[in-house]
Amino acid sequence: MSAAKVKAQSIIDENGVVVFSKSYCPYCKASKSRLSELGAKFQILELDQLDDGAALQDALLEISGQRTVPNIYINQKHIGGNSDLQGKKESELVALLKEAGAL
Repeated sequence: MSAAKVKAQSIIDENGVVVFSKSYCPYCKASKSRLSELGAKFQILELDQLDDGAALQDALLEISGQRTVPNIYINQKHIGGNSDLQGKKESELVALLKEAGAL
């Protein structure tokens, strides 16, 4: 297993909510805004600002089958991207966040 895959998996395992993001990505901003508006605590990794960001992005493809950002995990489960997050009813999203200990 690559070092990037080990690192990505440990970040997912150690945090209730993780958003793998890029600082300039409008879809990432929308996802982070939605989570912030709900008052969720979440870990953000801006892949464009990390030395190993490209390797982490490749590792995410192996882990989840998704390479694009945002790449969102709640309670160690892959949620998907921005459209997946925005498509969740607020009550469903709040329940997921509570289950993850993020609210």
